[in-house]
Amino acid sequence: MSDQQQELDQLSINTLRFLAVDQVEKAKNGHPGAPLGCAPIAYLLFHKFMKHDPKDPKWSDRDRFVLSNGHASALLYGVLHLSGYDLPMSQLEQFREWGSHTPGHPEYGETPGVEVTTGPLGQGFAEAVGLAIAEKHLAAVYNHENHTPVDHHTYVLCGDGDLMEGISHESSSLAGTLKLGKLIVLYDDNLISLDGPTELSFTEDVKKRFEAYHWHVQEVADGNDLEALTHAIQAAKAETTRPSLIKVRTVIGYGSPKAGTKGVHGEALGPEATKATKRNLNWPEDKSFYVPEEAGKNWGSLVEKGKTAHAEWQKKYEEYSKAYPEKAAEFDRRTAMKLADGWEKKLPVFPTDKPIATRNAGQVVMNAIADVVPELFGGAADLTSSTKTIFAKSENFHLDPKGRNVFFGVREFGMMAAVNGIAAHGGLIPFGSTFFTFSDYCRSALRMGALQSSHSLYIFTHDSIGLGADGPTHQPVEHLMALRAIPQLTDFRPADANEAAACWRLALERHSAAFMALSRQDLPVLDAEKYKIAEGVRHGAYALDDSGKDIILIATGSEVATIMEAAEKLKAEGIHASVVSMPSFRIYDEQNDAYKAKLMPEGTPKLAVEAGATMGWWKYVGHNGGIIGVDRFGASAPGPKVLEEFGISVSNIVAHAKKLVKK
Repeated sequence: MSDQQQELDQLSINTLRFLAVDQVEKAKNGHPGAPLGCAPIAYLLFHKFMKHDPKDPKWSDRDRFVLSNGHASALLYGVLHLSGYDLPMSQLEQFREWGSHTPGHPEYGETPGVEVTTGPLGQGFAEAVGLAIAEKHLAAVYNHENHTPVDHHTYVLCGDGDLMEGISHESSSLAGTLKLGKLIVLYDDNLISLDGPTELSFTEDVKKRFEAYHWHVQEVADGNDLEALTHAIQAAKAETTRPSLIKVRTVIGYGSPKAGTKGVHGEALGPEATKATKRNLNWPEDKSFYVPEEAGKNWGSLVEKGKTAHAEWQKKYEEYSKAYPEKAAEFDRRTAMKLADGWEKKLPVFPTDKPIATRNAGQVVMNAIADVVPELFGGAADLTSSTKTIFAKSENFHLDPKGRNVFFGVREFGMMAAVNGIAAHGGLIPFGSTFFTFSDYCRSALRMGALQSSHSLYIFTHDSIGLGADGPTHQPVEHLMALRAIPQLTDFRPADANEAAACWRLALERHSAAFMALSRQDLPVLDAEKYKIAEGVRHGAYALDDSGKDIILIATGSEVATIMEAAEKLKAEGIHASVVSMPSFRIYDEQNDAYKAKLMPEGTPKLAVEAGATMGWWKYVGHNGGIIGVDRFGASAPGPKVLEEFGISVSNIVAHAKKLVKK
């Protein structure tokens, strides 16, 4: 490498460093330490290794970059601005301000070029595993010899905090097992965490740990050594059967008076330290948000480079389209995230002659639509036989990457974060499944999926105390309301098999994060035509019987059959009850006032019944209404006995309804 090139590289790196420093300094808060130390890594990745088109951030075959240590967001924003993405300098100047496209941590959909939302440490790492899973599967499905429309890498920059989090253990173990050879992680090993030296809390041998996970592991002694970094990344790309970890020793806050200390991690340098840092790195002290002309041209060259790479891919893709027109048409449809025309005609309609658990109904639905929704892809946290989420005619992804069944192992948090990454990749609608009570293990991933509007499906079974003898450790109580409280997360708790089919349809059509709470126990099947279930579920709540004017009984899931029976008992006693099934709070809340007023008119007493926490129901039943629910932990006994003891019974509903009618 010539001296001139080295000077240009260093100028470009320092430009990136000080754009990050100036963002944090202007905002008067943020994290300047990691950008100062990691700027050479980011520069090298985007300049020499990554295949990306700044003018088309959604190009399907781009390499993905994930900043798992999302607190270093000022580094990523600087890269995106300099590389030619639609992120003008005015946005960097509004770092962390209201309405800007440069939030404190990267947010998918907010900033062009941000692949996934990161910030809660470890989740970016896990989402990157999902991105790599998606690439491997789609490549196996669509690539042919000499025709490779799917051929890209996933790069991750992470810190020690990411690797301390338990989710990184789950995710790295899974990645090694799945042999994700196109996943490359660069670990910013700067020896400092927020509380001080990492030796206070993090003394494991990271290299040996990842070797034990079947990763390809390397070490770079100096993060400023571009040649050593280049060789390491080249070696990682050459390794095709194992994910790669490159441990890079950096200096946090490089060049600043606070370099190598915790003081540079999470606060602005301050005016004097900023000037000193600029002096130390030969940068004009009196200039902020400064981009030297030569550095700007060097970074700006990525626009033409990306355009050329994209055009070459497009030319080859046109050849692919001629050679494999049907596959190309399907690929185009899937990358556009459009469902196939008429797919819904494959949805089953369940007969009323035999009760069926909604988890089993879900399995029937999945397999009925498997051929017409090939983008549906996922698995369970070692509970496939219990959650019933498996494609009968597909292989195990681990044995054949064309397979659509992913065995995530007992890694609930890692699974759901990977599902978010798969969704962010595009071309797939992913799902993960486990027992509902274990949603506690992965709640942060569900929140992240909702935050970034991922088309992620979270399938939970064994949805209430009705599961029975496993006892309170496995019986969900507060979980429905806890997840309903997450903004932008759609809830589904179907009353029967036909509602389950309708919920699956909406989950696939709505293009947003959703969860299902499905029963272990068999439930009576409602007549789909008589009750117009498909249309009713589209409103979130609907009347199974609207003839009663004395009281309205409302329920979800398995309790719907119970309130229907209670309504018959009340009718025999001269009390006429309407019956409302409410499979989705979220969707019902989206309906207009006229629909709500007609379904549940004010003035009519309302009694809600749900085998879960009562909190949240009051806005539907009002102060004069009533709720039968479960506000304590469950108990170990056969399911019907547990439900009866907790008051989820026809007799208790009838008794409560009578009291409300008399008020």
